[in-house]
Amino acid sequence: MSRWLRETIASVYERALRSGIEEVPTHVAVIQDGNRRYARSEGAEKSDGHRQGAQTTEQVLEWSQELGIEELTLYAFSTENFERPADEQEALFDLIEGKLREFADADRVHENGVCIRALGEIDRLPERVQDAVEYAEEQTRGYDSFVLNIALAYGGRSELLSATQRILQRVDEGVMEPSEIDVETVQEQLYDRPVRAVDLIIRTGGDERTSNFLPWYANGNEAAVYFCTPYWPEFSKPEFLRSIRTYQHREQSWRQTRLSRALTLVEAFRETETEEAQRIVDGLEDVTESDERTGVSLPDEDAESA
Repeated sequence: MSRWLRETIASVYERALRSGIEEVPTHVAVIQDGNRRYARSEGAEKSDGHRQGAQTTEQVLEWSQELGIEELTLYAFSTENFERPADEQEALFDLIEGKLREFADADRVHENGVCIRALGEIDRLPERVQDAVEYAEEQTRGYDSFVLNIALAYGGRSELLSATQRILQRVDEGVMEPSEIDVETVQEQLYDRPVRAVDLIIRTGGDERTSNFLPWYANGNEAAVYFCTPYWPEFSKPEFLRSIRTYQHREQSWRQTRLSRALTLVEAFRETETEEAQRIVDGLEDVTESDERTGVSLPDEDAESA
């Protein structure tokens, strides 16, 4: 098959996928898995895989904006990544630092009003990466058309554990009572949190797990999850559109389920009301029959009292 024919078929397929999308998630979170495995499959260095993955990241940002998605969170560096070899970590830090500064200065970022924010234990990162985070956030702080969250030194369990410890400390200091702890209390103690709850999680690379990613905002919102086999550098726009279709079908299914449950509840309530009314009528009939047998009658309202 010629390259022209392959590209034509791919273009037609992409348009067909796009035409079937009627609603999009507000917030998409992505676990960018498979950079190192991609590099191995290509006989390249691990750092080459990460660089190829960074190009995919830029494309996903563009695709998200095209569809009208309002927030995108990328799992760039987890707390578990600190266990990787030092040379691999350094290469990742170099790449992250460079991309943060590149994004912060990119015309398309400023033209589209993209606000860049970092989530995680940023103070665990090298100072040069922390400086790049601060630079990117400062350069885009005033924007609100689109939010790009970069999860760095992030771990879901660590986030919830740290939040719990801070809340307990406030209770111990007498700042608040245990009875005052609510959802807002917990959210205030999380990392510099996403603006919106997560609607869809995408994971590439073939693994079917969410790896502790945004548990409060994804699991708590019962986010849809899309697992796919391509490594992150191979992730394509048709694959991205399929993930959006998965979200859409799930939402439609949820709506149908909720409607069905509501109708069942209404029907049950109506049957209960009918049964209760019938019991009342039966009770009145029993009283009337009893009165007739015993000769007891109710006094006439117009009768004079004895």
